[in-house]
Amino acid sequence: MPRATLAIAVPSDAWIGDLTRAHPDARVRVLAAVGDDDEGTAIAIVEADDPAPIVDEMEAREAVSQVDLLQRGGTEIVVQFSTSDHLLLESARGSGVPLEMPVEISDGRATIEVTGPQDRLSILADQFEAAGVEYSVERLRQEISPSSLLTDRQRYLVREAVDAGYYDVPRDCTLTELADRVDLAKSTVSETLHRAESAVLQEYVGRLAPAEGSIADADGD
Repeated sequence: MPRATLAIAVPSDAWIGDLTRAHPDARVRVLAAVGDDDEGTAIAIVEADDPAPIVDEMEAREAVSQVDLLQRGGTEIVVQFSTSDHLLLESARGSGVPLEMPVEISDGRATIEVTGPQDRLSILADQFEAAGVEYSVERLRQEISPSSLLTDRQRYLVREAVDAGYYDVPRDCTLTELADRVDLAKSTVSETLHRAESAVLQEYVGRLAPAEGSIADADGD
């Protein structure tokens, strides 16, 4: 299933974009959010050298109906706020693609993670376009479950190898001992583990490489 990391340019007329651009060294991390057509409510951490004035400004915004302080620290304040201006939440809800938390907003830019079927991600792209939201895809990859990445035998032998200490440093189990443990030929165990290791490493390295494009094209390997 496609998974994308998006960098969102929050529109200048959205209060959270305006607020964070006015305080470029601050960061707002949204930990949870719910909403309907009229209003969204979120819990967020406001991080800055002195976050109190930023929270005061948040409370004074016309689109923010309520701000409750949940926790106060030296450089962090946790707040729950309600707002009629919840563009990202509306776009996600309209597409059926949930926003994965936390969502980080700093200097007018939000970083979000989304996972969903290609058709849903295409709808999300349409929602952003209709709302005039500019975004770039920082990373695009396919989420592959372990059950589809490895065969049944490979999964079995990898689990046995881990349990026996074959992958410990230093090793607590030799290849010969592992083969005796699972009652298979040493060559069979060696080849099966090698194929499993190759599949896992190739998948891992593939996830490290950034991909460019649109979330509407999220049907790659």
